[in-house]
Amino acid sequence: MYDVAILWDWIAFSVRWLHIITAMAWIGASFYFIALDLMLKPNTNLPRGAHGEEWEVHGGGFYHTVKYLVAPSEMPEHLTWHKWQSYSTWLSGAALLMIVYWVGGQLYLLDPTKVDLTLWQGIVISAGSLTIGWLIYDAACKSRLADTPTVLMLLLFVMLVIMSWGYNQIFTGRAALLHLGAFTATIMTANVFFQIMPNQRIVVQDLKEGRTPDAKYGKIAKVRSTHNNYLTLPVVFLMLSNHYPLAFGTEYAWIIASLIFLTGVTIRHYFNTMHRTGSGPHWTWGATVLIMIVIAWLSTASTWDGDYDALESAELTSYEQQYANVASFDEAYSTVLGNCSMCHAREPVWGSMQWAPKGVHLETEADVARHAEAIYLQAGVSHAMPPPNAIQMPEEARKTIVAWVREGRANTE
Repeated sequence: MYDVAILWDWIAFSVRWLHIITAMAWIGASFYFIALDLMLKPNTNLPRGAHGEEWEVHGGGFYHTVKYLVAPSEMPEHLTWHKWQSYSTWLSGAALLMIVYWVGGQLYLLDPTKVDLTLWQGIVISAGSLTIGWLIYDAACKSRLADTPTVLMLLLFVMLVIMSWGYNQIFTGRAALLHLGAFTATIMTANVFFQIMPNQRIVVQDLKEGRTPDAKYGKIAKVRSTHNNYLTLPVVFLMLSNHYPLAFGTEYAWIIASLIFLTGVTIRHYFNTMHRTGSGPHWTWGATVLIMIVIAWLSTASTWDGDYDALESAELTSYEQQYANVASFDEAYSTVLGNCSMCHAREPVWGSMQWAPKGVHLETEADVARHAEAIYLQAGVSHAMPPPNAIQMPEEARKTIVAWVREGRANTE
């Protein structure tokens, strides 16, 4: 039976695939142009208004790039705009956020042990919080702080730390880190949409109408582009973090997320310096390794306090009751305990495993009922779990899971 859950999972997969493809295009273009800008060499034979040139070889041919610091004397017939990589990445990321953390909010977004929120309240906080960073950051960039780039960057870092802490007080660990990444990516895309592109359009319009473009527009675009360059790597880390409980499954997850922004500075500083001078400062690698060691140490601080009695006695949510209050639940619960809980426990007992895969716990009735749809996809209609080298799950056990989840869905019809 090809049901909605399977179709929805394929939609999520497709959107994630699109998001990765567009992100690759955006990041690649961003890194290339930053490197190109830093590698430009002066040449007295360049046209009037040209700032520098760079010769490159690729794909069996040579490329000769010339940059005009403000603009050429005449508008070229063909002009390529680099904007849709950014827009497509943000739009596909926003769609993926809605699919995973809004539609699946009962499981992935809300943490009732932190704050008791309804799903719609969580969604409002999720959506509304993404705009806060841009408004504060943009106001700072337009203030006198723009004359002190280092202070401006420090202010941005402080804001990111505050948001990291704030998200962690409300959402699940994985949702908190993901939202911090989305928060940062929103600033980056807004830089392109509200500053970089409009300023470049002003320059183009001036050229078309025979006016001399003002150099300030190019400077503003370059500052915002440079900020995006330093934020890119931390955003990639935060987007990948939901696959690694060591990153989000600790009480210090907000510190881990904050520290990762420092690695974005150290790594990009090395490469930016190398592109500009031909040699990067090697101390940046030592600093990056030291930060990652601190992050790895912080990741071992689990939030689990060992209070199984409290877990067992906790009242089930309405979503959990939907799957727990069906006749086949007891059989399905025993099936999950016998085939999945050796790994998906707060203290795993299989091999040398220290943390449950993806932070998913399947021990209590609430655990199993909460993850019903995921269990259905992973161990019911597919054979993704459990791994065959861990346990051979009988086909009848999988049919039990499928029948249970479908019976639970019928409760809402």
